[in-house]
Amino acid sequence: MWSNRYVRAIMLSRTLLQLGIWIRNFAVLLYVTDITNNDAWYVSLISVAEFSPIFLFALIGGTLADRWQPKRTMTVSDLLSGISVAAVLIAVMNGEWIALLIGSFVSASLSQLSQPSAMKLYKRHVPEEQLQGVMAMSQSLVAVFTVLGPMIGTFVFMQLGIHSSLILTGIMFLGSSVVLATLPRDEKEARSGGGVGFMAELLAGIRYIGSNASLSALSRAFATAGLAAGMIQPLAIFIVIEKLGLDKHVLQWFLMANGAAMLAGGMLVMGIARRVKPQALLAAGLLVSAVCTAGVGASSIIGLTAALQVISGLFYPCIQIGIQTMIMRGTEGAYIGRVSGAITPVFMGMMVAGMLMSGVLKELLTLTGVYALSGGLLIVGAALLVCKPSSAYTST
Repeated sequence: MWSNRYVRAIMLSRTLLQLGIWIRNFAVLLYVTDITNNDAWYVSLISVAEFSPIFLFALIGGTLADRWQPKRTMTVSDLLSGISVAAVLIAVMNGEWIALLIGSFVSASLSQLSQPSAMKLYKRHVPEEQLQGVMAMSQSLVAVFTVLGPMIGTFVFMQLGIHSSLILTGIMFLGSSVVLATLPRDEKEARSGGGVGFMAELLAGIRYIGSNASLSALSRAFATAGLAAGMIQPLAIFIVIEKLGLDKHVLQWFLMANGAAMLAGGMLVMGIARRVKPQALLAAGLLVSAVCTAGVGASSIIGLTAALQVISGLFYPCIQIGIQTMIMRGTEGAYIGRVSGAITPVFMGMMVAGMLMSGVLKELLTLTGVYALSGGLLIVGAALLVCKPSSAYTST
């Protein structure tokens, strides 16, 4: 896989982008909390600026990625992100700190063009038998920064301050654009819409998912997993406090153990990628996560809870890698952007819905009951996939 110049360039580009994003995110978070005296309203606006573009622009970005040439789209998107950081730096130097939130929103919006374009390049230039390994490599990269990103971002801000943090962020974004610019010129590809307008192509993408039984089942499974994840995400602190009787600060150690296990799991999947079918990988990840989730909710033993968190982290990459591989194999190249742009917000939207419900469910069902319900939903998600024949997930 590493001998493929597209894989090398995109992975290096993603590494630079991840560095830039984590440095920016923690610089913004720590700077805003400093100047607003930990105002919860402004802190919440940071999350809105970083995550709302996924809901607002993922499908739009996916459609544009299908209309435009992927290498050029990624290169220009990262270049514009770098320029936006420079504009934000100038504004902050003039005392306009609110520009930090606007800059985060702009950069996150541009990433909704870049991500599906990367999927298109993988679809075009990576042999099918290597796709799952490439997805595992990408997931491992995300896991690395899930563990190291907060430490890197905090260290840079504490040592260098907001201005230097923004300069480094801009350099990372511009560096990603330069790396991508070294790739060969985009190949011409026939568009699915035959020259029709933007809205017609967007709706064609939605109809394509609806008419494809495999992608429809995958969307339902992804929605179920998102709802299950959202239900328990805000309740992790209560596992530490109520079930284990520990101080709330202990939560960070459980999260770090889970993140480290995710990294190890991604590397393990990379090694077995050619021998395991993606739908089996996804179903196994959902089933193990279901058992671990229910177990964490029921356990009052510190060692058992920690072990379940590690096992869950090891198998979590199976879910993400399985999903991405099935999208890549089961989608025509002309629709890759719209399919990835439509399915990703499904997970995020259902996760937010689950988070909104979690507090009420905790009062109705108890903490153990909510975790058991979440585990049951993950089993339902696995069941939606098991009934699909393996041939349904091969490239069309």
